Amino acid sequence: MPPAFVYFDLGNVIAAFDRERAFRRMAEACGADVSRVRAAVMDGLQADLERGTIDWSAFHREFGRRTGTASAPETLAAAATDMFELNVGILPVVAALERRRIPIGILSNTCEIHWRHLLERGWGILPGGFRLAVLSYEVGASKPEPAIFERAAELAGTPPARIFFCDDMPEHVAAARTAGWDAEVFTSAARLADQLARRGIRLGL
Repeated sequence: MPPAFVYFDLGNVIAAFDRERAFRRMAEACGADVSRVRAAVMDGLQADLERGTIDWSAFHREFGRRTGTASAPETLAAAATDMFELNVGILPVVAALERRRIPIGILSNTCEIHWRHLLERGWGILPGGFRLAVLSYEVGASKPEPAIFERAAELAGTPPARIFFCDDMPEHVAAARTAGWDAEVFTSAARLADQLARRGIRLGL
């Protein structure tokens, strides 16, 4: 049987991102070296933000302590979110699924400031026709942990075997398959359309 629900990853599927650009902007905002900014963020701080164990205020305070800098929270947040570009190629796939009335959702490791920034970009695709947005900072679990897949299946109201998921990270795809989902590594919109067609969802693209 064809999938009854399709989940999309957010980063590098719906929107491409350049983390190094954000690090450069953050370095400019606080006056620190880029390498110090990168180390401060990637040594567990971003992961905590994405899991929802800290909020932006706590992130900002700890970032300042680790880098020895002072900056306005809103200025640093603007710099930290300057990393996304819409993947225009995915738009026909999403639109075709909507025409077919196949429910779709987003399953993403992300944090509140990134999600809010993406919603404020004015892209019609977000939230658009996505029925669900299962976000790590809201559910308190991150891919590839089993809990986030369990919660996403529960919210979709769909048996795991009837869920299709695409993600650019092979380890996340492997975790989805372990959870009983049908999943593929995302490389391009054209390949995704072909993968869906082979599962009985022909998009006419």
